[in-house]
Amino acid sequence: MEALVTIINKSGVHARPAAMLAQMGRRYTSKITYTAKGITADGKNIIPIINLGLSCGTQVLITAEGDDEQEAIKALSELVNNRFGEHQ
Repeated sequence: MEALVTIINKSGVHARPAAMLAQMGRRYTSKITYTAKGITADGKNIIPIINLGLSCGTQVLITAEGDDEQEAIKALSELVNNRFGEHQ
């Protein structure tokens, strides 16, 4: 299962949002990946997520494969769409 989201917070995905994505990804048993700019990163590890260089306006394909993939995609998409709790 997958979802295409756009990074909408002005500061992009820096350390705090990357940590939030990785932490939330680890809550699920499904394999989770993020793909952007032709690069795919492990969705449960902060460093590869940061290395994607996700700035405002970047489209990201979130992929989850496993028993709880639907719940994972929903939660991760909401996290991105809610600007990681930032008000910018």
